[in-house]
Amino acid sequence: MEETKLQFEHVIAICRDLFSKKLHDYTPAWRILRPASVTDQIFIKANRIRSIETKGVSLVDEGIRSELMGIINYSIIGLIQLEKGYAESADITNEEALALYDNYAKAALELMLVKNHDYDEAWRSMRMTSYTDLILMKIYRTKQIEALAGHTLVSEGIDANYMDMINYAAFGLIKLEFER
Repeated sequence: MEETKLQFEHVIAICRDLFSKKLHDYTPAWRILRPASVTDQIFIKANRIRSIETKGVSLVDEGIRSELMGIINYSIIGLIQLEKGYAESADITNEEALALYDNYAKAALELMLVKNHDYDEAWRSMRMTSYTDLILMKIYRTKQIEALAGHTLVSEGIDANYMDMINYAAFGLIKLEFER
């Protein structure tokens, strides 16, 4: 399982690098996004992956890899927005955004490690399409929790769904990066 930890850290580092470069170009402009808008951004990315998987072809020059990276980065943005609330402008510095990113990436890694221990790396035997479907299911659950204004009876919250989306997307990236 040490290999999984290293592979997870590798793909998160790739996502963080992209996140950092986008911060340079745009600042944390995403701070204006309300949580439901973040969920919709993740939906667009997961739905596009499913479309590519189903059709077998992509007409836009970005493929599944970039969409998985987007799911990870938007899920972390979602976690930040849940913690801080949305703002009327980019109200944090790039450095603050990166520190928040690192905190949530670390939390996702820790969650993955404990779940991976209990499930004995079952994700390695799963198909890529299953990750897509599970991410989409988590999105629909998140939308329902948002519709309920967070008032669930027995379910985990939006944050837990974002964390699971990070981990499923990371598993997909690991498969793409290391199991060619």
